Amino acid sequence: MSTSHFPKPVPPEWQPPDLMREVVLTAVPEDDRVWVPLHPNVWFRPLLLNVNAGYWTSLLKVRAAGVVSCHRHPAPVHGYVIKGKWRYLEHDWVAKAGDYVFEPPGETHTLVVDEDCEEMITWFLVNGAMLYVDETGKQVGYTDVHERIALCRKHYIDVGLGADYVNQFIR
Repeated sequence: MSTSHFPKPVPPEWQPPDLMREVVLTAVPEDDRVWVPLHPNVWFRPLLLNVNAGYWTSLLKVRAAGVVSCHRHPAPVHGYVIKGKWRYLEHDWVAKAGDYVFEPPGETHTLVVDEDCEEMITWFLVNGAMLYVDETGKQVGYTDVHERIALCRKHYIDVGLGADYVNQFIR
């Protein structure tokens, strides 16, 4: 690769004046307090919480076998398995470390981690919301970027990182 065309950094005046700050961080943190609990043995680690576009990207970590949740997505979801494996009861595939998963809008599925998986970590980009459903398909709850921010804020206060700790992930 040649860098001869740009031997110097791009001048600041080339950037839009209202450009948001970039986010650069260690995805899998050393400090376990950054992981926000969702359920027993299930956590998420926020990477970006975009209130303007209504999406969030995070890592999901599961350290126990069982059903994580049954939910529906009104918008597309992207995932990349970093460690372990998981599956949906409604499909015949298993997502393993290194696999990419696309979930189309409207799909309802039940995320499961099987007994032979000690720990699963997957990166997800969730657009819009997750709608939790019961065994009849009736919506019984939801989560969106704003609810995720509130969960983070409360957790970070509880573990001593402070209410403002979540602000670094918000755009």
